[in-house]
Amino acid sequence: MTDDLLERPPAHALLADGTTVCIRPVTPGDHVRLKGFYEEMSPENLRLRFFSASPRSAGLAADRACAPARPGYRALLAEARGRVLGLAEYDTGGKEGPAEISVAVADGLHHRGVGTLLIEHLVSAARADGVRAFTADALSENREVLRLFADLGLRTTRRFEGTETCCTIHLDEDDTYLSAVEARGSAADVASLRPLLCPETVAVVGAGRKPGSVGRAILHHIRTGGFTRRLFAVNPGATSVLGVPCHPSVSALPRTPDLVVVAVPAPAVPGIAEECGKAGVRALLVVTAGLDAEQARDLLAACRTHGMRLVGPNCLGLSQTDPRLRLDATFADGHPRPGSAGVAVQSGGIGIALLDGLSRLGIGVSSFVSLGDKYDVSGNDMLQWWETDGRTDLALLHLESFGNPRAFSRTARRVARRMPVLTVDAGRSAAGRRAAASHTAAAATPTMTRRALFTQAGITATRSVGELLEAAALMHSQTLPEGNRVAIVTNAGGAGVLAADACAEAGLTLPPFTPAMTDELLGVLPEGAAMGNPVDATAAVTEEQLTDCVDRLMRYPGVDAVLVALVPTALATATGDDLLRALTGTPGRRPKPLLAVRLEQDLPVRLLPAGEGGTVPAYAEPQAAARALAHAAERAAWLARPAGTVPELDDVDTGRARTLADTYLAAHPDGGWLDPRVCADLLACYGIPQIPWAWAETEDDAVRAAERLRGADGRVVMKAHWPGLVHKSEERAVRLDLRGERQVRDAFRDLESRFGDLMTGVVVQSLAGRGTELFAGVVQDEVFGPLVLFGLGGTATEVLADHAARLAPLTDHDVHDLITSPRCAPLLFGTRGDGPVDLEALEQLLLRLSRMAADLPQLAEADFNPVLAAPGGVTVLDARVRLLPRRPQDPYLRRLR
Repeated sequence: MTDDLLERPPAHALLADGTTVCIRPVTPGDHVRLKGFYEEMSPENLRLRFFSASPRSAGLAADRACAPARPGYRALLAEARGRVLGLAEYDTGGKEGPAEISVAVADGLHHRGVGTLLIEHLVSAARADGVRAFTADALSENREVLRLFADLGLRTTRRFEGTETCCTIHLDEDDTYLSAVEARGSAADVASLRPLLCPETVAVVGAGRKPGSVGRAILHHIRTGGFTRRLFAVNPGATSVLGVPCHPSVSALPRTPDLVVVAVPAPAVPGIAEECGKAGVRALLVVTAGLDAEQARDLLAACRTHGMRLVGPNCLGLSQTDPRLRLDATFADGHPRPGSAGVAVQSGGIGIALLDGLSRLGIGVSSFVSLGDKYDVSGNDMLQWWETDGRTDLALLHLESFGNPRAFSRTARRVARRMPVLTVDAGRSAAGRRAAASHTAAAATPTMTRRALFTQAGITATRSVGELLEAAALMHSQTLPEGNRVAIVTNAGGAGVLAADACAEAGLTLPPFTPAMTDELLGVLPEGAAMGNPVDATAAVTEEQLTDCVDRLMRYPGVDAVLVALVPTALATATGDDLLRALTGTPGRRPKPLLAVRLEQDLPVRLLPAGEGGTVPAYAEPQAAARALAHAAERAAWLARPAGTVPELDDVDTGRARTLADTYLAAHPDGGWLDPRVCADLLACYGIPQIPWAWAETEDDAVRAAERLRGADGRVVMKAHWPGLVHKSEERAVRLDLRGERQVRDAFRDLESRFGDLMTGVVVQSLAGRGTELFAGVVQDEVFGPLVLFGLGGTATEVLADHAARLAPLTDHDVHDLITSPRCAPLLFGTRGDGPVDLEALEQLLLRLSRMAADLPQLAEADFNPVLAAPGGVTVLDARVRLLPRRPQDPYLRRLR
């Protein structure tokens, strides 16, 4: 063992069958248990592990694992309820290079993923230690361990020596390995949720005999919802509640429940959880609010110790509308309508609003989970459940926090390829600028970070519950548009103008029709119809004419969607025409999205019944229809674009960069801003281009540096430096346009006189040429990981706030989006006769910045401002980097919250 490993906290994770295990470092106190672990193995299992079945093998293996800490050795064990299930270890022998690995699993526990999970955790620890490969020798007949190595998702090579197979497992992290880990984690997660979402037996603890208690309300909901399986109540003071058999405790129940609903006062919750765990309960739904820190800790500890999944506390409950189950364990007003939308929320009030809206629209709910304080089960879990449940085709989320955003992003990105994933972007008002030292940290608001996550994951982010339901109605009922071109048809010119304005504001376009299409529409619409876009069909249009017009626009290749804005008229009433039938009369789903706007409609959005079970969304406001259509167009564009890849970069020296960071932090344990020399060395490790410069601590040094650096025009720049200096311009610590020795000396003396002993030296640079001043930076968010920002630079970067952001590591698509998203983007592509800047060099700069942030968890902030972009290249003119003592975190390692 190494001291570093002993500091690593235990992690709970899921096996393939959904049971919970604890993965932790071996300690000297584990010797007796590990010796017993090996002694309980069959002779055959021992032979396959040690190549012989010697009676001394158990003791020697325990001695090895529990020996005093030594360099290059790691040992992890998996345990559950005090029993050792498996052990994995590696040893480099204290040398550089690959580490030899071994793994052992208890008899009777093979094929449950114990060994695979242990090795995944060992791989994560090895990478943090700089180990790049494992080696393993196995008997060629030991097919199980050879298959385990082969199925990890890591590149594995084999060599055969007699009866043995020698394996080399390369630990490079790539998408193949992450996808393999993700697939194993998803299967285990879904298995762990079955007792929660498909329980055979449910018990409600805290169901009172008198009306008014939450527990009684939930019990009533379960009964009246038609739950098809076994139901019990737990109340020591009753034999029955609401006709449900009642028992004094969970342990007294005639059958162990899969799911227990806990609705008792907060002080009693941990004890109930412990009792449930000892009884073998697999899942808890805790609706109780107001747990203090100790109660919360004890509740989660009971769930982890006994392998129970937990929803809550402080939640509304959960519903599963599968007709084979019909479980409604909530205290909402009424039962949700069965349907195809999966809903997970942290706020009970938001949950009630969504349940009501989805039921009213006729979309209904497949499953609903109120996550509450989200101690365990999260939105990530629910996405994986909906991905495989066979009933969900629309995922709606309301998340106020993220436990592991990068793992959530990978899951959401995968699920969003199969179904729309929509969310309410909550908490925008709290996203004011952070009080921070650098431009990057000031720009990286929580709102910007969340939006980067949603955009990259293909999640449709809305600003309100109403907007979410508007978008859900369209995506549920209509085909996605192939683009953002809209045709508007109306029977009232004013309504058409409102619709056109709304579409333009939402980023949609209204293209003019071709002459042939104009003639075609004139041939079917009444005299006086206006053939622009919008099409004003006039109040005289009949149902037949409007139907013909809509059908022709559906076939017209020049638009991607049709929006029909209607108002009730006396003419239609007098002729008996129902103009809505022009939209709803065609059977089946149309080839393009069709939307209606009805200004007189009482509800914000309805789904109008159409032929063959179809529906057409109708909105009361044009803005709502346009927003929904814009969301659908954005989703279609995201789906049409292949998944991005993280490009390979040359001239990157990660090892040296890590050494620089470690050396700096060894000298500065609290971290800080790098001085210009170390900062330049770090940027050089990633091939980030910098303007020529020199460091000077005396006036004569500054003169000599200026002489070396003068360009064709003979001018240089001088910048003062001292530890902690961030905004040089605000401190007037920059002198520009210096010509000749005299001006250089005067500038140095001026800076020295004003800053005195505070100044440790100056940076002398060549005067940069012409170009566009940009800003690039990264901030290491403690929850989301590194966030890369890009936009307009210079001294006004914070005032103008023209920035875009994406989470690292950046893919080729992310870099393209970063460059094209800011308002200043047209400057980069050439305007008013100026040619475009070197876009390839700009992409490389952002990719290398992203790589640096991904490689170095100690990198708290990096600030490149300005970055000069010109047709001939891209150069960083000023760079600041701040390091903090942070341990590397593996966001993709399988572990529970």
